[in-house]
Amino acid sequence: MMRLVALGLLAACGTQAARGPIATLRAACPTGEYWAGAACKPSGDAPKKLAEGEKALAAQDLDAAKTALDAVERAGPLDHETNVTLWEQRGIAAAYGDDEPTAQHAFDMMLALDPGHFLSYTLSPKATFVFERTRKQAGTPPEIELNWARGGKVGDPVPLDVEVIADPKKFLDRATLFVRTRGDGAWQAADLQLHDKDTRVVLPPIAAQKPVSLELYLRAYDTHGNEVLTWADPQRPREIALRYEPPAPWYRTWWFYAITVSALAIATGVTVYELTTTPPSTIDGMASVK
Repeated sequence: MMRLVALGLLAACGTQAARGPIATLRAACPTGEYWAGAACKPSGDAPKKLAEGEKALAAQDLDAAKTALDAVERAGPLDHETNVTLWEQRGIAAAYGDDEPTAQHAFDMMLALDPGHFLSYTLSPKATFVFERTRKQAGTPPEIELNWARGGKVGDPVPLDVEVIADPKKFLDRATLFVRTRGDGAWQAADLQLHDKDTRVVLPPIAAQKPVSLELYLRAYDTHGNEVLTWADPQRPREIALRYEPPAPWYRTWWFYAITVSALAIATGVTVYELTTTPPSTIDGMASVK
């Protein structure tokens, strides 16, 4: 199985070319856990609290729904789906309680997290009308863009530029880039801060004997660790193709040429020495007989 590895001189040489230190990769946390900065920890019971809030809201018990929904946030950090649904349910509950400003704020947060989200058409117009007004006034959603140079090859570090295009609500605090070689089962992760507009991540070189593709996706988080933005996903990751260049035959390597040139130079020197220092076998001169 091919792995992402940082190997000695290869990695060191590639670092300069990639203009940045090679990222340290860790194992991605399994489902049901989150990265706490030093280790993976079990996720809280936010999904359970959210289900309780949805059930109470469906029964029109607004007080019970609000209590359960407030408990969801305290049970975080929240994955992206739970975060979106929390703000949706808060908006519906506020609309049902005729609190339009609170409902608009909640729906605005929901659309920032998921700009393409829509409410169910089976809901009461008290909620859907407020949502439609909010949707028409919604501002620019947060956006992150990943860029990389095409034409990379196996054995070289892979530099990626992570750029914050928009963050109107200022909740993009950090991100995790998940990466693996295509065909591997396990994801690895690189953690980065998003305080700068442009952050470079240099992935370690790949050890392989054929062309490979890197699969990757990204999750961004707010200061509480809640997922607030997704870029691609494990089921539909983006790919970076890396070409493979087989090593040159031994007779085409630089050291072979160096040895050959050195040998020729030595041979030429010996020849010149022999021609210039060996006594001749005959002596030029004139003889006369009397």
